[in-house]
Amino acid sequence: MTKVALFAGSFDPFTRGHEVVVEEALRLFDEVVIGVGENVSKKSLLSVEQRCRLIEDVYKGNNRVKVASYNTLTGDFAREVGATVLVRGVRNMVDFEFERTIEATNRQLFPELTTVLLPTPAEVMHISSSMVRELLTFGRDVSDYMPQDIEIKNYIK
Repeated sequence: MTKVALFAGSFDPFTRGHEVVVEEALRLFDEVVIGVGENVSKKSLLSVEQRCRLIEDVYKGNNRVKVASYNTLTGDFAREVGATVLVRGVRNMVDFEFERTIEATNRQLFPELTTVLLPTPAEVMHISSSMVRELLTFGRDVSDYMPQDIEIKNYIK
């Protein structure tokens, strides 16, 4: 039986921090579905389609990683893609508290799903999508925060 994990988020943009979470999840699960959701409370840099394309480019040739967008509850999307595990990366205690609250809600609504919190390694724990967006606003180079060979300007239209 294939063990499928869902790593869901807005990924605007997908960063090296996200990438290390996926790599760790691939050590634990047979397949990782990266679910790109639309977060209407955030000002977006990239469209959902651009985000999916960026992530697909990162994992081109890796058949254990799938990328799909969704606009439903994450638990409903997990059911749709056959995931039994929700993977979440945590950088600090603020992330932990937030993710713990979400986990409690998901456990009540979707008792068949298990949430796995993966701590982000120290070398990338300072990276966030919002920080990358802000640096881009001020014309700064963000290549150190992006997956290798990903030039963010190629995805912004």
